[in-house]
Amino acid sequence: MASRRRKRSISILVMTLALITPAAPAPAAAASVGTDFYAAPGPHSTVKLHGGPDHTFYYPADLRAGTRYPILLWGNGTGATPEAYDSLLQHLASWGVVVAAANTKNSGSGAEMLAGARFLIEENTRPASPFHDAIDPVNVGASGHSQGGGGTIAAGSDPLVTVTAPVQPGPQGDVRALRGPSLFVAGQTDTTVPSVYVRARYHHADDVAAIFAELRNSDHYFSNGGGKRLKGVLAAWFRYWLVDDQRAGALFFGPRSSCGICGEKDSWSAVERNAKARQIT
Repeated sequence: MASRRRKRSISILVMTLALITPAAPAPAAAASVGTDFYAAPGPHSTVKLHGGPDHTFYYPADLRAGTRYPILLWGNGTGATPEAYDSLLQHLASWGVVVAAANTKNSGSGAEMLAGARFLIEENTRPASPFHDAIDPVNVGASGHSQGGGGTIAAGSDPLVTVTAPVQPGPQGDVRALRGPSLFVAGQTDTTVPSVYVRARYHHADDVAAIFAELRNSDHYFSNGGGKRLKGVLAAWFRYWLVDDQRAGALFFGPRSSCGICGEKDSWSAVERNAKARQIT
């Protein structure tokens, strides 16, 4: 997207800039890419902005009226704030989404996460807002870590949310109530939220397309390169579902022989796809 003039911030928002070096131009649409492609910074520099219903927002610096970006809600782990996930959230925004990260340290209900979506959708209609006519209110994703992963599942039962990616999720939320596709991420060596527990939650997500992906040699805090791999898989997952990036979709769907993450054995110690996910081509 073309470079744009940033709008003047509204009084309830305090803006701080956080620039990310733009990535190299994307390959041609037909090119095959791995999660490492999406683990690199996306094409947008980003802005970090505090305000709204006690949120931190991350979004492309070239945001402007007339070009609409999808929303991605974020839930923190117990006792954490968005600052603990700052690098990840900057990264996701660099791939062309508006991230709404609730500042709460207890995000398990999903309520604070959903408040961020409602705020952005309202701001989209307000001429004085920097988000005016720049938000896609139809494509809304949710993700979060640990308790925030449980909050992601809880938020995923709301009609606003079309796709989710709970990361090492806590017990909150009912996976049977999810309304859209879901990527369950576990850590192979996680002892806080063991992989077997995440897999069990995935197995109950029968009503939606669901994938279970286990980060090889990664604990609850993404050791051994788990953080970089998490950036790549989340960016790709939401790029596919929120903006229809077909290269990203090929990482998850199609025959197992061509499913990208299914073949990334050095990164993923286990990948499972339920019946509905296997039907997506």
